[in-house]
Amino acid sequence: MIHLIQNRATSQQINEMLESLETYIKLAVDIQMGILAGGGELHADCEEVLLNNGSNQENIWGADWYPKTKKVFFESFINIRPRDNNRSMLIQDPLTRNLVEKTVREFLEIE
Repeated sequence: MIHLIQNRATSQQINEMLESLETYIKLAVDIQMGILAGGGELHADCEEVLLNNGSNQENIWGADWYPKTKKVFFESFINIRPRDNNRSMLIQDPLTRNLVEKTVREFLEIE
């Protein structure tokens, strides 16, 4: 199940987002709007939820959240963007990585 997260996620939302992959959650994060979509099997599906919510593609970056270890990984096919000087699946710009991590932790890191 993919959820659009605009506030701190509930435990139920986290569990539903974990249903597909069990140990981690695929995410798309809009660094401009400060929101994210998570769950499902593909970052692109999460990206589509954000696009349908009014996000601009250039502001959306893919990541993964591992709730048990509280780690964020910044690798996704949707991050390959030569036009934005990101030629890798990994988010290369440290500022962009920081914005993605801040949003993920704010909404998904449950104490």
